[in-house]
Amino acid sequence: MNKTIKVEIDEGSGFCFGVTTAIGKAEEELAKGTRLYCLGDIVHNSMECERLKNLGLVTINHEELSSLHDATVLLRAHGEPPETYAIAEQNNIKIIDATCPVVLQLQKKIKARYEASHNKRSIVIFGKKGHAEVLGLVGQTQGEAIVIENVEDAAKLDFNNDIYLYSQTTKSVDEFRRIIAYIEQHISPSAEFKSFDTICRRVANRMPNVADFASKHDMVLFVSGKKSSNGRVLYAECRKVNSNSHLIEGPEDIRPEWFKNVETVGLCGATSTPKWLMERCSEYITQQLP
Repeated sequence: MNKTIKVEIDEGSGFCFGVTTAIGKAEEELAKGTRLYCLGDIVHNSMECERLKNLGLVTINHEELSSLHDATVLLRAHGEPPETYAIAEQNNIKIIDATCPVVLQLQKKIKARYEASHNKRSIVIFGKKGHAEVLGLVGQTQGEAIVIENVEDAAKLDFNNDIYLYSQTTKSVDEFRRIIAYIEQHISPSAEFKSFDTICRRVANRMPNVADFASKHDMVLFVSGKKSSNGRVLYAECRKVNSNSHLIEGPEDIRPEWFKNVETVGLCGATSTPKWLMERCSEYITQQLP
């Protein structure tokens, strides 16, 4: 069966610039023999995290950071709130800052708006509650910013207040526009509403591209870690155009029964999916399937 299956890996899938930079910095430090800690998973992909762990990277949480002293800690692409930097300074921790430049600019914009606003509850962030990037953004407002995940959440806003709307960098452009339209329809004439398109186009542009890719194949295998917010969004795009799409973390999730009457398979992934993992899935299909 496997001899007749053609597998194509989406060239547009794989690590985004921010993740590539963070992993590169980690590998560079580890190659020097540095005892390197990373605050949170460096990327939302368990297999890539395991690979870096085997190279010596130690993943810690914020509680562990507070008790760490005289060490070197890498901050991943998602970014961190100001208190993380304060703790590092207090504990004599050397920071290797791999915050994505796009996220860093967004943090600065939100902080400036917060400091200039009379109503400290006027900043609204479209993003996933509890996501690392969102926590870093909310941290720029001393925890005052309101986080919404969808139009339903937007409906609960106080439309008599000014609203300054920002977005997590990896969210859906279409959903962001729906939220903007809803707020425009409901905002009080006496309140000011401004929206700022802060979605990373390198990520956003993957949505139409991955949909186009998915439409060209009998079946799609979308390779992504379970923690990846971006992965869920992109996988949903695949499903819209190709119902024969499956979300997998690696080769071990591939099921032979999926391949009945399938001649072409498209392999794609999230911004947190390493190319080597997609290649391993391709090899499994062409070499290991019965």
